Amino acid sequence: MSDTDDPSNRIAYLGPAGTFTEQAAVLFAGEHAGSEFLPYPSITASAEAVARHEADVAIVPFENSLAGAVGETHDLIIHQLDLHIRDELIIPIEHCLIVAPDADTSEIGVIYSHPQALGQCQRYLNRRFPDVRTEATLSTAQAVARAVELGDHVAAIAPRRAAHLHDARILEFGIEDDHRNATRFVVLAHEDHKPTGDDSSTILFTTANRPGALLRVLQHFANADINLTRIESRPARERLGTYLFLIDCDGHRTDPALANALTRMEPDLQQLRIIGSYPKAPRN
Repeated sequence: MSDTDDPSNRIAYLGPAGTFTEQAAVLFAGEHAGSEFLPYPSITASAEAVARHEADVAIVPFENSLAGAVGETHDLIIHQLDLHIRDELIIPIEHCLIVAPDADTSEIGVIYSHPQALGQCQRYLNRRFPDVRTEATLSTAQAVARAVELGDHVAAIAPRRAAHLHDARILEFGIEDDHRNATRFVVLAHEDHKPTGDDSSTILFTTANRPGALLRVLQHFANADINLTRIESRPARERLGTYLFLIDCDGHRTDPALANALTRMEPDLQQLRIIGSYPKAPRN
C-alpha cells in the first residue's frame, strides 16, 4: 500500500442525485477541482467501479450514529474488494417526509426509503404511521422518484434536496429520531492517504484461537497510548462463532507508536490488514 494525496477526479457514489451520498461526494469534490460525478445504483456497484478503474474513488456510507455500521460497506471491504480508505466525511442527517406535488395525503398507505433511513426514523414511523407499510429502495432519491410516480397515498423519506430535484412536496422536516443523527462516509480508493499529523486508521484482524488473545491485542493499543474510537465484530464467513474485528484508532499506520504496537501484537493474530490511514474528519 502506498501513500497519495493526488486529486481524485472521477467520483463514484450511490445515486441518483439527491442522496446523502451525493452530498458527501460534493463535499469531497470541493477539495478536488474538475471532479466528475458518477452515480451508481448501489454501494457495491460504486465500489466495484473503483476496483475496475472506472472511477478513482467511491464515496460510500460506513456507519450511522443511530443505526450503526452499514453492513454492505463493511462486507465489501472485508470480504470482496481490495480497496482502502483514503478519507472520511461526517454528514449531518435530516430526513423529510416527501410526497408528489399534488398527491392526496389524507391516507398514506406506503412509505418508501432506503433501509438505513427507515431505521433512523423508526420511532417517528411508529408514532405517526403505526399501520402503514414501509418498502425499501436502493436510495432515498429513488424513494422520492417512486412517490412522485405513484402519486396519491404514497410518501418517501429522503433529504430535502431530493424533493427539490423531483419537484416534490415536503410534508414534514426533521423527522429523524435523533437530531444529532450523522453518517460517516468513507472514500474508497486503491491507496490510502499520506500522514497529515491528525489521522485515523482502520485495521482488520483476527485473533489466534486461545484464551486472552483479544485482550492482549487490545492491551498493546493501551500500552502505546493509542485511542481506539470504534471496534466492530463481523462474521468471518467460515464457521459459526468465528469473527473478524475491525477497529478505528487514532494515528497513521506509519506513526512509530502505531507501527510498533501492530508488530508487538502479531503473535496473537491470525490475520492483520490495514484498511487505510486517512485524515481525521471533525466530530461535532
